[in-house]
Amino acid sequence: MSIRPVCAGNPMAKLIPIPVRRAAQASSRVEALVRDMRARSLRSAPDGTIDTRGRPLRDLRISVTDRCNFRCVYCMPKDVFGRDYPFLPHDELLTFEEIARLARLFKAQGVVKVRLTGGEPLLRKNIERLIEMLAAISGLDLTLTTNGALLARKAQSLKDAGLERVTVSLDALDDSVFRTMNDVDFPVERVLEGIDAAAAAGLAPIKLNAVIKRSTNEREILPLARHFRGSGHILRFIEYMDVGHTNGWRMDEVVPAAEVLKTIDAEFPIEPIDPNYPGEVADRDCTRARLSTDGKVYTCLFGTEGFDLKTPLRAGASDDALGDAIAAIWRQRADRYSELRTAATGALPKVEMSYIGG
Repeated sequence: MSIRPVCAGNPMAKLIPIPVRRAAQASSRVEALVRDMRARSLRSAPDGTIDTRGRPLRDLRISVTDRCNFRCVYCMPKDVFGRDYPFLPHDELLTFEEIARLARLFKAQGVVKVRLTGGEPLLRKNIERLIEMLAAISGLDLTLTTNGALLARKAQSLKDAGLERVTVSLDALDDSVFRTMNDVDFPVERVLEGIDAAAAAGLAPIKLNAVIKRSTNEREILPLARHFRGSGHILRFIEYMDVGHTNGWRMDEVVPAAEVLKTIDAEFPIEPIDPNYPGEVADRDCTRARLSTDGKVYTCLFGTEGFDLKTPLRAGASDDALGDAIAAIWRQRADRYSELRTAATGALPKVEMSYIGG
């Protein structure tokens, strides 16, 4: 088992967002915009696709939908994301072809791993076709994060399309606790069936993410550890995070990683393990960018502003111009949110996790 702390980032960092403009504008203006942003970035950034803290761009999370069939209390609470919530219209979402093109351009800047996320990515119609397109890009490690609700019937088709592994959110084994946390009365047994189906399909090693919230599911830590001990799956406990503005985050509801470790160690003596890849966890090295459902790049899960790539993409910008924009965005990055997080930072403006992917 491994303990994963929150992602590094700094919502107070100064960003240089690409202004949103109509796609009908002439491509020459888009090219000028890209050149200007690159020039401003390079004045204060080192050569190469590394950020201001020397971190390379290696991982890309792509949100393929802002919709989800769960209403988890720490992510999409039902009192906010109700039946009348204004989710993005379909024409605002990046097409599969646009996603694949941007993935190739991110790869050219150093990305070696792409993770599809959401919302719930398995809600995106014909997601297997996108996986096929991304799997055709040589040298990319292709994974997907899911709540597991649809995994039992989709695991084999995902593997056949070229997906390599899955990460499943699983916050409790106790059915009543699990139903309370997903807030749509979904049974835990169906998620466990999905995990078994993913293992049978070869989508392994499977990672299991458990978000631990004080007075909600901290008693599930040991049952989860007992259940998956020796299974070959990677169980990861995640601190309840101050993402977005809708989850009512409070510092006193966070169960610190040290407490989780102590709880497990009392029954199963544990020791640190090496990361599966550089940048796997934030306190070692954060190398992750995020592409939102509607084509904005965020350099941190806790970012306040995104960098619009959809507008120049649809206005006819060249691959070179878009690649330069991606490089410039990363080179000015200075996020280090985990070092700054306090009770006070919870009130800072942030984008919702369901929009840019967990």
